[in-house]
Amino acid sequence: MLRFIIILLLSFTFLTTSAFAQLTNSPDTFQTENGDLRIHPILHGSVIFEWNGLDVYVDPWGSADLYEGKSAPELILITHPHGDHLSPETLAALDTENTTFIVPKVVADQMPEAYSSQPIILANGESQNYQGINVEAVPMYNLPNEGARHTKGWGNGYVVTMGGKKLYVSGDTEDIPEMRQLENIDIAFVCMNLPYTMDIYQAASGVLKFEPKVMYPYHHRGQDIERFKEIVDWERKDIDVRLKNWYPEQ
Repeated sequence: MLRFIIILLLSFTFLTTSAFAQLTNSPDTFQTENGDLRIHPILHGSVIFEWNGLDVYVDPWGSADLYEGKSAPELILITHPHGDHLSPETLAALDTENTTFIVPKVVADQMPEAYSSQPIILANGESQNYQGINVEAVPMYNLPNEGARHTKGWGNGYVVTMGGKKLYVSGDTEDIPEMRQLENIDIAFVCMNLPYTMDIYQAASGVLKFEPKVMYPYHHRGQDIERFKEIVDWERKDIDVRLKNWYPEQ
């Protein structure tokens, strides 16, 4: 009996390890109207877009070694000031001397003084062009909104257009109407982690509504993203759900 239990435990460990090993944070490449777009998953809600000689960092967070070998960012987008999105320690480890930041006002107000001349402030519904990249700030918030960790208008999700490709980065949000109403999104990054944002079922419902061509579950610590993919795939809506290892430090 003891031998059977040991074999069962070893088998479970092997299967779990094998499933995890299949997830990588290697970059994906997409063709655009103006060259390739390379997407580098980094950690949690942090991702790098490399396009047309430009590097765009979103919510850089984590240890310096995660960014070794990466080019210095020309543009950094920050969604809101929580510590896993606005990290002074991570920013200090990056070469940001020539970086432009696009941020909501609450982030600009909390950024270290050293960056005071670099942010462009966007409110929900506003947009900014940067060297051929269009960045539109869109709502991100919790439901119900009153008294929430993330209230409407406080932070930004972003729709980023590069070479004709539209990318959506949700930030910390729930299955809000503004997300469900998005159109023509080529690549989406949607959060799912309770109690801070939403569960996999809410996220799947929203994604199935706005139907991005490619969708990355991110910011999903502790959630069953394999199950999320099963739910979306079941509906056969031609959404390419890509699972990556967003927690390489674990």
